[in-house]
This record gives sequence, structure tokens and C-alpha cells, in this order.
Amino acid sequence: MRDTTKMKTTLKPAARTLLGSLILGMTMTAAAAEPVRVLMETSVGDITLELDADKAPKSTANFVQYVQDKHYDGLVFHRVIKGFMIQGGGYDASYAQRKTRAPIENEAKNGLKNERGTIAMARTSDPHSASSQFFINHGNNAFLDYPGQDGWGYAVFGKVVDGMDVVDKIAEAPTGAIRPFGRDVPVEQVVIEKVSVIEAAEPAKSE
Repeated sequence: MRDTTKMKTTLKPAARTLLGSLILGMTMTAAAAEPVRVLMETSVGDITLELDADKAPKSTANFVQYVQDKHYDGLVFHRVIKGFMIQGGGYDASYAQRKTRAPIENEAKNGLKNERGTIAMARTSDPHSASSQFFINHGNNAFLDYPGQDGWGYAVFGKVVDGMDVVDKIAEAPTGAIRPFGRDVPVEQVVIEKVSVIEAAEPAKSE
């Protein structure tokens, strides 16, 4: 490998500027791909999530934007099914739906699986209809993985790294029927009090 220590002194100013821009661009791209950690404070305990910005960049950016907009603060988990998943991100304590941005592209082809403890985007029958709602898998739900039952599946974009006991507590909560959600609504509301980005996860150290 050739020595590049003297490259800066031999490049013309314009070339140095271009090289600096390229390096900065590469650095920003690398930083954007690092995992992001998010703290979800609920009325029954805290859940820490690690979002995979590398494999699910659009879903991660979308979720983080909602976090920064404080969209999730004060919403509830409105659908809970033990052994399946817990879902939230759309309705407040009076079950009024909070306004969302435009839906995003489905990233279910990213190779991430709907395994216990992972977080994925909720959607309608339209594969590209996900906006703010999400669910945390309480069990291993391979049937939700790409290609799923509709040729698309549900896009996983992160996982629980702390607080799975809280997820279990929410999933095991008694439920009842409340319109328009059917019978899977927690009898005692589980409120998402606050969600915040706490850090970019530290990259794994090589042995």
C-alpha cells in the first residue's frame, strides 16, 4: 500500500476541497447507518429499543421523526394479544386517532425477521400503508416475514434490548372489547408516556 501522508501537500486547493467533501459525505453516510437506541417510557415500565438504520433506513428514519415530533407521547397500546404482539402508535387515551404523515415504503425484504422482541411497522392490507403505528412481537411470527401471505410481509426495523419483561407484562394484561378495536384492548390502559432517542448504539468491538 502506498504512503498517502503527503497527499494533502501535493493536491491543488480545488482537489483538496473535493476530497474533503467526499470524506465528509462518507462519514455522514456511515454515521446514519449506525443503530439508534430509543427509550419508550410507559405507564407500566420502560422499554429500550435498538433500531436498525442499516437494514431498515426508511422505517427507522420514519419512526425517529415521529419520536422527535413527540407524536407517540400520550398514546396507548390499543391492541394486545398474548403470544402474538402488542400494538400502539396511533391512538390517544380517548381512542382518538392522531394525525400522521404520508405512509412509507415497505422494507420487509430487508432480511430482518418477526421474532420475539422485534419491532415492526403496522399497516393495512396495502403493503405500503405504514405510517406511525408499530407493534412489538411477543412471539416468533414467521408468517409475518417477507413474502408473508400477501407477497410483502411486515417490515421489522429493530428490537428490544432492555425491558422485555415490560413487553410481557403488557402482552399478558387483561383485555376487553372497545370500539372500534374489537376485544383486544387492555382493560387498564397502557400509556406511552414519552419516547426519546437516547443514543446511537456503540459499534461492536472486534476481538
